[in-house]
Amino acid sequence: MSGKLYICPTPIGNLEDMTYRSIRILNEVDLIAAEDTRHSIKLLNHFDISKPLTSYHDHNKDSKGGYLINKLLDGENIALVSDAGMPGISDPGEDIIRQAIENNIEIEVLPGATASITALVSSGLQTAKFAFEGFLDRDKKVRRQQLEELKEESRTIIFYESPHRLKDTLKDMLKILGNRKISVNRELTKKYQEIIREDLETVINIFNEREIKGEFVLIVEGFTGEKTVKNSYDNLSEREYVVTLIESGMDKKEAIKTVCKDRKLKKDVVYKQVLDL
Repeated sequence: MSGKLYICPTPIGNLEDMTYRSIRILNEVDLIAAEDTRHSIKLLNHFDISKPLTSYHDHNKDSKGGYLINKLLDGENIALVSDAGMPGISDPGEDIIRQAIENNIEIEVLPGATASITALVSSGLQTAKFAFEGFLDRDKKVRRQQLEELKEESRTIIFYESPHRLKDTLKDMLKILGNRKISVNRELTKKYQEIIREDLETVINIFNEREIKGEFVLIVEGFTGEKTVKNSYDNLSEREYVVTLIESGMDKKEAIKTVCKDRKLKKDVVYKQVLDL
């Protein structure tokens, strides 16, 4: 009979947020898989938990995943913990969970501390509907493209960000999303917790004047303007677009002109594609 994989959330800062149930499970399992064993051993020592500990992180998840699955299939119970918060959210936990499901291994997720929801609830922004985006890409071009795709997202948006990329991310948000309301959450539940509820321009000015430390959760107001109506021809090639316009009653010359204007193309680019029409 297979063992069980327990998903055990850990405090995001304040050790008092560790649940009695999580402590019990960590004491009962055969093995604990941790994102960073050096970090997790401090937590385990604090609660007098003495169990075998193994690493499971982004750099070894491919090899270690198979090892953990075999242990589970052999009947061992394993607890998965991350450095802070709920395993599986913006960390490699999602991979081992998927593998366990594929191998018909029972999974039990324990409730507990989660930075994203803690920050959302305290933001003062809409909580009925929200979108979790996690970390934006490190590449500037890709990051800006991601924000462009979220430009008309009407739900409140949750982001994670590191201190050394915070300023660039905030500037990109202002440029692409506009001067929206934002709640910036730093070091949640810790001694130096800070929550700033302002607009993007104000927040950028605040962080331009100080050294940036700590991990951040950003809660950004959703789009409140008039959404752009998508062109029904967007998925068509230039040739298909011209043909569709002609079939709707437009003459060829006018159809080519319309497509060039809409797609911002030179006339000869489109004309070459419809010579045989």
